[in-house]
Amino acid sequence: MPFSDSFSTQQKTKSPPPETTNEEAAHLKSLVEKKRPVSIKLVDGDVVSGWIEYYDRNMLRLTREGKPNLFIFKHQIAYVAEENT
Repeated sequence: MPFSDSFSTQQKTKSPPPETTNEEAAHLKSLVEKKRPVSIKLVDGDVVSGWIEYYDRNMLRLTREGKPNLFIFKHQIAYVAEENT
């Protein structure tokens, strides 16, 4: 009995991963509640810093000290990184 034949008959098809795990919302909520300083790198290469005051499905509001607050669409964000405090 070949090993590969028995393996292929027992192999189950996997379902695709879910489109969202809701971890993004939980992480953003944590950053908002703690007012954690973050750096946001945009897809065009610019980096902005501040803390996230508000977010929703499509955008977030970055509050900055001594500079205008920014509303940033999520599709413009490459990544969000917590800054060391």
